[in-house]
Amino acid sequence: MLVELLVVTDCANEQAAHRVLREAAKATGITDLDVTVHVIDTDAAARHYDFVGSPTFLLDGTDLFPHQRAPVGLACRVYPGACGPSGVPDITALGDALLRARACRASAAGAQ
Repeated sequence: MLVELLVVTDCANEQAAHRVLREAAKATGITDLDVTVHVIDTDAAARHYDFVGSPTFLLDGTDLFPHQRAPVGLACRVYPGACGPSGVPDITALGDALLRARACRASAAGAQ
């Protein structure tokens, strides 16, 4: 399972994003997690990825935490958490998002 981690240059939450990804994968039993990092450093790149802030987690090009009204651009991202807003999603939320994405992928593959 390849997750693309999109970050701005010198993102203060990049290391925390890697940690949360590892912990979420471990908690959910996902053993085939690969992470690739893309640095988003131009407005054009932000528009290309529909980037609403750093860090953003993509699976198959789809944001694991879909947004509706967030503006596209070079910015930090805020995730809701049990203890209030955070620069990364909590482990449970990220694990749930990974499992949902995996299930959707399997369903789509089975329909073909």
